[in-house]
Amino acid sequence: MTVDSSSDNAHNHRHSQPPPYSFSTDRDWFFPSPSYIHNSPLRPINPRRRLSTPPPPSFQPKPPPPFPSSRSSANSFSSPPPYRDDRFHYAPPASVRRRPLGYRCYDASKGKKKSELPDIVEGGVKSAAAEDVSAVGEKGGGCGKRGGYFVRDVGVSRLQLVCSVAILLTAFSALVNRNFALHAEVLDLQGKVSELEIRLQDCNLWDSSDGITVIPEVGDDGDNKRLKNISLMSSIAVLLIPTLFFKCIDRFSKLRSSDNVSEEVSLNKQLAYRVDVLFSVHPYAKPLALLIATLLLICLGGLALYGVTEECFADCLWLSWTYVASAGNHADSEGLGPRLVSLSISFGGMLIFAMMLGLVSDAISEKFDSLRKGKSEVVEQNHTLILGWSDKLGSLLNQLALANESLGGGTIVVMAEHDKEEMELDIAKMEFDFRGTSVICRSGSPLILADLKKVSVSKARAVIVLAEDGNADQSDARALRTVLSLTGVKEGLRGHIVVELSDLDNEVLVKLVGGDLVETVVAHDVIGRLMIQCARQPGLAQIWEDILGFENCEFYIKKWPQLVDMQFEDVLLAFPDAIPCGIKVASRGGKIILNPDDSYVLQEGDEVLVIAEDDDTYAPAELPTVWRGNLPKDFSVPQSSEKILFCGWRRDMEDMIMVLDASLAHGSELWMFNEVLEKEREQKFIDGSLDISRLMNITLVHREGNAVIRRHLESLPLESFDSILILADESVEDSAIQADSRSLATLLLIRDIQAKRLPYREATVNLGGRGSFSQGSWMGEMQQASDKSVIISEILDPRTKNLLSMSKISDYVLSNELVSMALAMVAEDRQINEVLEELFAEEGNELHIRPADLYLHEGEQLSFYEVLLRARLRREIVIGYRLANAEKAVINPPGKSERRVWSHKDVLVIIAEKE
Repeated sequence: MTVDSSSDNAHNHRHSQPPPYSFSTDRDWFFPSPSYIHNSPLRPINPRRRLSTPPPPSFQPKPPPPFPSSRSSANSFSSPPPYRDDRFHYAPPASVRRRPLGYRCYDASKGKKKSELPDIVEGGVKSAAAEDVSAVGEKGGGCGKRGGYFVRDVGVSRLQLVCSVAILLTAFSALVNRNFALHAEVLDLQGKVSELEIRLQDCNLWDSSDGITVIPEVGDDGDNKRLKNISLMSSIAVLLIPTLFFKCIDRFSKLRSSDNVSEEVSLNKQLAYRVDVLFSVHPYAKPLALLIATLLLICLGGLALYGVTEECFADCLWLSWTYVASAGNHADSEGLGPRLVSLSISFGGMLIFAMMLGLVSDAISEKFDSLRKGKSEVVEQNHTLILGWSDKLGSLLNQLALANESLGGGTIVVMAEHDKEEMELDIAKMEFDFRGTSVICRSGSPLILADLKKVSVSKARAVIVLAEDGNADQSDARALRTVLSLTGVKEGLRGHIVVELSDLDNEVLVKLVGGDLVETVVAHDVIGRLMIQCARQPGLAQIWEDILGFENCEFYIKKWPQLVDMQFEDVLLAFPDAIPCGIKVASRGGKIILNPDDSYVLQEGDEVLVIAEDDDTYAPAELPTVWRGNLPKDFSVPQSSEKILFCGWRRDMEDMIMVLDASLAHGSELWMFNEVLEKEREQKFIDGSLDISRLMNITLVHREGNAVIRRHLESLPLESFDSILILADESVEDSAIQADSRSLATLLLIRDIQAKRLPYREATVNLGGRGSFSQGSWMGEMQQASDKSVIISEILDPRTKNLLSMSKISDYVLSNELVSMALAMVAEDRQINEVLEELFAEEGNELHIRPADLYLHEGEQLSFYEVLLRARLRREIVIGYRLANAEKAVINPPGKSERRVWSHKDVLVIIAEKE
């Protein structure tokens, strides 16, 4: 509505009553009367008024902002600005305030919109009642004017809403209760009427022909209905009271913490956190909570059904269960109350079963993931446990499977820090015949006791700790920590521990930690000693493979009471299917004596060490009659100086030099050809406690160069060496394929250079039935060079073995496979480790290959027993032989009593003391 300020009547009418405050004479300002505002239909609801309360002393009204008028100049504002009383305040002119109806209140501290109130514009005037709402905010409630924005306390509004809902629910519950109470009164009156009718009928005051139906006696129906009402109200209260309680507590806590500087955590967040912790810590918390929710739903549903139906409470509980179990059972319900209750129960049942399906699905998925990732527990006994993963694992599994073949198979458990599926895939690629042995893979760390318990470490008959590929010191340090973890198992260990080490210096520390439980196999040291033995005696590598592996013959120790009081000379002839090699003496604490004296008499408790095909394939028998004979008169072992070449550098080079110095004849030479500078070699020898000046039998000759470059190799007198050892160089030993490629290239280059420098033989070369090669053929030249000198190649990858075997140009030592054989043999019987240590050591007994003419005459016909007794004249034990026209040696030959004709070109394999 627009007011014409030029009209004097209107002006006088506006000022006929005392104005509440003065205002400017500008025509754009208009202040309606209080009666108009209070009678306006757009007045805000419940305006807060303080008509009788004067404004506070501190309150100083601010002048209105200068709004420029479209019809007057800036001088029109020179008059005193209008002031408001406790109900009204100024309003900007309508020409300036062109806003849509309704204004928004904002929280000045957070900048969030809170609520909207109607913006009353009538002739450019805003309602004073709406302005009064903003004044309330100064005391903490309603909308306040802060920083130019209208603010409303949301906490109070939500509390009012909660209280309103609670009042409505209480009123609704009271109405429902009143309805059922009236219904109960009606039934009670009907019961009384029926009683009166029965009495009238008894007094014949009522005509039976009127067709009045007699209502049966109700009895305690009123009490039953009252009980039903209580049950219905109880079910509703159980559902509503906790929600209202937590809402009120949370709201009050927020009101109490509004004045505090530090923010307190709400009750809802605390409750959610406690529930989260409960479900995370206790694995059965979720199904237990679901069970409680199901029982609560059935009980509340039964109470509600008891209140709206005529059934007994037990039937209502059963009916509630049917609604929970099947959502379609409520279709037969009749009446509004039963249908509402049954629908609610069915809806809750659907939620319950949905959560149950989720829990079951999660449990099944978690179980399958645990099986797939190898997290489940292994329930086994007397199994072999392998801790770690390396290139030796394939050969080790194959040897253990061969050892378990006589038992019908066994169980091998492998635990490493790899994925279970990857381990199983790698094992499947090996294509081994495990012969009934089961291989179980688990993912875990051997340094964690929980993972060790998961693979039943306390029930294993043997635990094998593999060395990791890479740095030797780091690998041995990890093996030491693994031994510490194994010794810390609370249940104790039933079996022994076999630890593979990379450095001989760490063996003492591991044995100190593990004590009597630990047996160590130093892989690097074993291979180095085997290479030296095989280089000086061609063909010895194949014999070691036969003895260490479980495919042919191996060492066994067993007690035989029937051999007590028998001399060792007779024990040698007591086993037709085995060869006795030593005695485990009980009186000396179980010490094993290899190659004892013939006069040694077995005592009670002594055990016999033999070489046999299997532990159940031999037994003592009656002693045969054997003729001993005599040795040739010119029996002697030739000792001559040798010239040996080392290609490459190993970590234990000083140990190999010391072994060579102890075994070679005086005047021997050791040539060292590698890329290490001569000054660095001397410093490494000093660090390894090797004093070159104290070497008695060998002289070191240093050459620098790369073993895979032909011109570097051509600078060496390759045709003059008795044996050449191609070592896996320290710089590339971390990669088996790279090391083998380098060794294979060096081998081919050396053989080619030797073939070019040696004169051709006129005869053709026969390669063991694989075909004949002419004088100028490449393979013929290689074979001719191999007859001159022996080349031993250190091979790390088993796949390289086939390449060298087919070429027939080199003897070889398959490092990983031989170490795996030794580990498997020690794992099956820890006593064998003592035998292997003596055979590999510088002192004591070792394997030898010697010509047959040292023990017999040309064309002499002897049995193996007779050859065995002749070797005993020098305190040696013959364990096998290789005929002149055969490629492989025969260990523990069958038919030891059968005679055959021997030749000087035959060789014998013996166990004898080092000379």
